[in-house]
Amino acid sequence: MKLGPRAGVTLMELIIAITLVSLLSVGILMAMRVGLDAMEKTNNRVIANRRALGAQQVLEQQIAGLIVTTADCRMDPSAAPVELPFFQGQPQSMRFVSSYSLQEAHRGYPRILEYQVIPAENGAGVRLIVNERLYSGPYSTGALCIGPGGPRGTAMFRPIPAGPESFVLADKLEICRFAYLRPSEQPGQPENQTWTPVWEDMDFPLAIRIEMTPIERAPARVPLITLTAPVRVNRNPRLLYVD
Repeated sequence: MKLGPRAGVTLMELIIAITLVSLLSVGILMAMRVGLDAMEKTNNRVIANRRALGAQQVLEQQIAGLIVTTADCRMDPSAAPVELPFFQGQPQSMRFVSSYSLQEAHRGYPRILEYQVIPAENGAGVRLIVNERLYSGPYSTGALCIGPGGPRGTAMFRPIPAGPESFVLADKLEICRFAYLRPSEQPGQPENQTWTPVWEDMDFPLAIRIEMTPIERAPARVPLITLTAPVRVNRNPRLLYVD
């Protein structure tokens, strides 16, 4: 069958068809982009929530695994070491030995944990980092001690460094600080227990409080909240320092 001279598609019809197909393609791409953005935001929110919950669980496990230990502190390398309790408690730094580590959980060797609050990279807020060192006895903890001389005869410690091996437990914080629960001076009256920002006793605290406030407070995100964890000491720390 022969087609007439007017059969076919005109240039105007072709332009209209191409325009419609282009608009349809743009609409599909925009819908895909919106969907991918929503999925990315959801994934980031889930990751942030898991990170917040994971950081709090790690802190609870590490404090729960606190081990009563000593440090061979020396004022002079040639002098005899002085055996002192190994626990450093400051408003923005803390040291102790724990049976729980990030690398091996409860399955590995005890670790010396060093917590430090440092400024964030962009200068907005602070972050909480932790260093893990292998604990091999009073000599290993004594290497971090610069000798006795602290309040009430406690040990004095070197500053906690922040380096490539430091692990960031919490970031983008407005506030992060430590406090330590001191027992009542009158036995049998727990209501007189007090929180102190600096630990200066020869014993270990009854509990450790870590106050964390995020800079951004999103309703759909799990907030980093103040964590209070008891210190379970199953023996009298003073017995370690009696000759």
